[in-house]
Amino acid sequence: MNTPTLIGLLCLPFAVQTTPAIDAQATLPPKLQLTTSEEGGMVEVGKSVFFEAEVENRSKEKLVATLEWSYKTVADLPAPPEKTSIEIEPHGVQTFGFELPFKKPGFAMVSCEVLVDGSGQEIVKSIRVGAGAAKVQTKLTRERDFKKFWKRTLSDLKKVDPEFECEPRDNPAEAPCDLYEVSMRSLGGVLVRGWLEVPKGPGPFPTLLRVPGYTQNMQPIGISADSIIFSFNIRAHGNSTDDVPGSPVDYWLRGLDDKQEYFYRGAYMDCVRAVDYLCSRDDVDQNQIGIWGGSQGGGMSFATAALDQRIDYCVADIPWLGSWETYFTLTREEGDEMEEWLAAKEGRNFKDMLKTLSYFDTVNLADRIKCPTYMGVGLQDSICPPTISFGVFNRVPGPKEFRISPKAGHGLGGDHLTWVLGELGKLSGKL
Repeated sequence: MNTPTLIGLLCLPFAVQTTPAIDAQATLPPKLQLTTSEEGGMVEVGKSVFFEAEVENRSKEKLVATLEWSYKTVADLPAPPEKTSIEIEPHGVQTFGFELPFKKPGFAMVSCEVLVDGSGQEIVKSIRVGAGAAKVQTKLTRERDFKKFWKRTLSDLKKVDPEFECEPRDNPAEAPCDLYEVSMRSLGGVLVRGWLEVPKGPGPFPTLLRVPGYTQNMQPIGISADSIIFSFNIRAHGNSTDDVPGSPVDYWLRGLDDKQEYFYRGAYMDCVRAVDYLCSRDDVDQNQIGIWGGSQGGGMSFATAALDQRIDYCVADIPWLGSWETYFTLTREEGDEMEEWLAAKEGRNFKDMLKTLSYFDTVNLADRIKCPTYMGVGLQDSICPPTISFGVFNRVPGPKEFRISPKAGHGLGGDHLTWVLGELGKLSGKL
């Protein structure tokens, strides 16, 4: 039998299979834009916010879909509109709207979803709005021994020899301050550290204690020309990991079975111990000690100002660690860290977990804060929703001021830093 040559094989006739071209434009998902009548996102109680959803059909086929409105809120609001079946011609645009009245104070994350029939395509847009922020309330959850718990805890801290050490560190010659690394012993004998920046001129100076967000490594900021800045790392953060490891990153779960062993019992005391250190220095103006933090640091600012009356002003930005019941209502999801923690040990339950957290809930500490207090929140923050922040802030009895950034999420940007320094400058006359 003759074997065909390679040339012969190449010359044999064969069928060419082609794949039909896909018209990309025919499969484009619809475009959804969501806007409100309130550029600042806030209205007075008794007023309404008007929402408009613009749906653009970008394909060559008619769009057949379902449009649905929903809320994530703890506010007392009327039910959202019923689902709506929509049909939009090729390259057509339609708008859909509704009015949301705020008869009582509160916030709501309002979402609009377009679900395309047959394809499973989902397009969702969300915007948070609110009314009467200064009147938003979260209930107290204090246990009967709440005050005794903190009295004993502060007493336990006093029994620990602080062993303050302050070591010079290299700093650029042109820097307006001298730099030191400070170490001390806190609750349980835990070693914690921070970075102290001291102006080169004569003191005493107004002083700002900076405390970290979750996992944040606090570092010197290099701008303290006329104030002392203490950038402090609580246990498990930054340069404070000798005795308490920084990983795994599960701080809010550590010791949660027992209030005596809970992570934030020690972390709050770390901050008080940092105040102890500042008060031991002759160059610190004892009437001008402030504390400032964001997220976890915002919650610790609230807690420190509540537990230590030597704090003269408090800045708590996008604060966490407060209004726990509301927090879980707004943020809890199936399979998240807390759900895994609850399922990891027999006998754990949500009620007992909330009981432990209640001792560290800043909403239960807020009425102890007597100093001027400032708070900044991002209206669109999904990590620390404004409802939990105002639940704490509105229980502070001392003078206070807040600022809502309508488009910001979990971060407020450089212009907020300028605002904070301006507010503190009004107080100290020097910052």
